[in-house]
Amino acid sequence: MVSAAEQLAANLNFSALAKAEELKKRIWFTLGALLVYRFGTYIPLPGIDPTAWDQIFKSQAGGILGMFNMFAGGGIHRMAIFALNIMPYISASIIIQLMTTVSPTLEQLKKEGEAGRKVINQYTRYLTVLLALFQAYGISIGLEGAGNVVTEPGWFFRIATVITLTGGTMVLMWLGEQITARGIGNGISLIIMAGIVAELPSAIAGMLELGRQGALSTGLILIVIIMAFAVTAFIVFMERAQRRLLIQYPKRQVGNRMFEGQSSHLPLKLNTSGVIPPIFASSLLLLPTTVANFNAGAGPEWFVTLTTQLSHGRPLFLILYISLIVFFAFFYTAIVFNPTETAENLKKHGGFIPGIRPGERTAEYIDYVLTRITVVGAAYLAVVCLIPEILISYAAVPFYFGGTSLLIVVSVTMDTVAQVQGYLLAHQYEGLIKRSKLRGRRR
Repeated sequence: MVSAAEQLAANLNFSALAKAEELKKRIWFTLGALLVYRFGTYIPLPGIDPTAWDQIFKSQAGGILGMFNMFAGGGIHRMAIFALNIMPYISASIIIQLMTTVSPTLEQLKKEGEAGRKVINQYTRYLTVLLALFQAYGISIGLEGAGNVVTEPGWFFRIATVITLTGGTMVLMWLGEQITARGIGNGISLIIMAGIVAELPSAIAGMLELGRQGALSTGLILIVIIMAFAVTAFIVFMERAQRRLLIQYPKRQVGNRMFEGQSSHLPLKLNTSGVIPPIFASSLLLLPTTVANFNAGAGPEWFVTLTTQLSHGRPLFLILYISLIVFFAFFYTAIVFNPTETAENLKKHGGFIPGIRPGERTAEYIDYVLTRITVVGAAYLAVVCLIPEILISYAAVPFYFGGTSLLIVVSVTMDTVAQVQGYLLAHQYEGLIKRSKLRGRRR
């Protein structure tokens, strides 16, 4: 007969093997889904002349096309079915988050927990379809007006392009959700990171080729490499930085026993807004230049002068770039973190900040601390994005060495590693509990 202790030990070993096998399956599923995404970036749109589009893209590579090509993993350069990438979904998510601050209906849904979150996610999907349709139609019109890129222009090409690009975005959105549910890490973020990392070797090869041709000096290439490592280390340090507010819980009595009050911390990230500020700032500033390039420099004189001053490395561009990054850092932080809601939750559970009255005073104090650390976070984003921006403009360094791309890669990598570690820690914690039960039964 098998004793209860032996049976529990056998179950423990089986559970450990099952957990390890499940983690392995999640990792393989994530890698397989990302491989499917990479295949899609090499399937071209029907009706496109690749050679003619390649010439057009190279003339626009320094504008918004080059930046979005970085996010699309080279899909725009190849004008693939995944050219829109996941950007419409990100834009829709940001718009819905903005709407939750002004719409009572969406704000109420946000407070309803899991059920409300599912409804908001559905609204996000609907808005993603609308944005993808609009952007895909704009791309079809732009391709028809860009020389001899389209072999047979007309409504058939436009409809086919709209369906293909919108369908590609929907597939990526579904793929990202599947990675989040059945894989490791945030699927949407991993798709963007995979596109950047996949194109990194070709960017390095292009930079070395410029060095071989004499366009870039050996010293400058070494400076870029050292700067990339230094910026990466700086990003890791700043992304881990937190301001922890001490939270105290009062003493409580259970029966005749009095339990001491517990204490914990409320962590406030130095950079709550993430990579949203650089993405928005770059998009807004590169848009006038791209429009001017499509029009071959034609237009009103003031518009031509403005686009000239908004070129890479120009003082007006750098000033506006920093200003927009700081603005979006504060704006997005105010959206994703609500001090009043946090203070109410603390009050509901009996927690308080020592020396601060619960309720409104606590909300004011949290907002005060968050504003101060956001100043440092906005300055950090501005510095990280400004130094590579100067190198991109003056030394023809690829976008992939810019602050925005490094921010995305480092942040997503850190989050994914943290999820894997959390999964392993939860497994170890479960094992410790079962081992303690096993010892208790043996006694």
